[in-house]
Amino acid sequence: MDTKDYIYLDHSATTPVDPKVLDAMQSVLLKNYGNPSSMHQLGQEGAKLIDDSRSQIAQVLSSARSEIVFTSGGTESDNSAIKGASFALKEQGNHIITTSIEHHAVLHTCEWLEKFAGFDVTYLNPNNEGFISPEQVIDAITDETTVVSIMYINNEIGVIEPIAEIAKALKEYQEKHNRKIVFHSDAVQAPGWLSLDVEELGLDMMSLSAHKFYGPKGVGILYIKEGTPYAGYINGGSQENNRRAGTENTAGIVGIGVALSLAEENRPVVVPHVSKLRDTLLRGILKIPNVYLNGPESDGRVANNINVSIQGIEIESLIINLDMLGVAVSSGSACTSGSVEPSHVLLGLGLPKDLSSTSLRITLGKDNTEEHINMVQDNLPNIIDRIRYLKKG
Repeated sequence: MDTKDYIYLDHSATTPVDPKVLDAMQSVLLKNYGNPSSMHQLGQEGAKLIDDSRSQIAQVLSSARSEIVFTSGGTESDNSAIKGASFALKEQGNHIITTSIEHHAVLHTCEWLEKFAGFDVTYLNPNNEGFISPEQVIDAITDETTVVSIMYINNEIGVIEPIAEIAKALKEYQEKHNRKIVFHSDAVQAPGWLSLDVEELGLDMMSLSAHKFYGPKGVGILYIKEGTPYAGYINGGSQENNRRAGTENTAGIVGIGVALSLAEENRPVVVPHVSKLRDTLLRGILKIPNVYLNGPESDGRVANNINVSIQGIEIESLIINLDMLGVAVSSGSACTSGSVEPSHVLLGLGLPKDLSSTSLRITLGKDNTEEHINMVQDNLPNIIDRIRYLKKG
């Protein structure tokens, strides 16, 4: 399809590749195709490109280059972090703390560890806006706790969790009790919107995925702080300093380095631009009768996210109607878009099943305009009225 006139408002699901990222990757694919583990010139050129990308990323994260591990995406990074730290510390304990509103890459990993590896998991419930408090985390710690995993920004409702405050409380607990608890965060939704400075955040591990910030699909990052207990679970060669086996995706790694640098460089301009558009659109949507905001107000919410429940409709009909007008939106997480089950995130906030099944998620990006917002505001009320009328039928 021709996307020139298409209004894309599903940036939390994925983003288009930035032309500068594409240019950098295309050059690598055509000219630097050697295996980075090979000793010949082509191989060593590839290895240097990977090192250069690692340096770019380390600069954005305020980390050491050696603390950056390249993966196939956010799901692998989440799996690797939680399994790697849990197995490395299994002699110390078998208890993991996470939340009930995590991405399924975290939830299903924890469920797997419960079912097949004998771990116990505590799933913390947020308040009705989606926030997890440091006190909740500390209160959930047992003598067996080894890993805490709490997402930075929720992919459905856009709530920004107090990661730095939780990290501070965890550090104080560890110093008092002289034990190690690894703190991991799925930060997939954060690049381009919030600081990724791992020292300020106080993280031991952090997961990122390129396609969420205008990079290619199929490549991600796992930050592992030096000294963090970690047992790699993809075995084979000695790539990534023996932490992740497999021939490196050189072009993808170059792409993620460029994409992350651009996201951070453009953040001071993009955030206020998108935030203004988001607030305008949200004000219009909330004027529609029986539409309710999910998650916090603008304070504590990422700049590009709108999530509302719309009473008296079938959400699939709304998405299809908007798509027919050339507008792309979603309902909840893209990874569960084929499911008619209520959103586990909204159920975790305490919403009833009917409202948890009718949530509309709109997530803006850097290329959205006032014209896009006006078009949605002009058409959405009539679409909702029509669907409600037909449903009453």
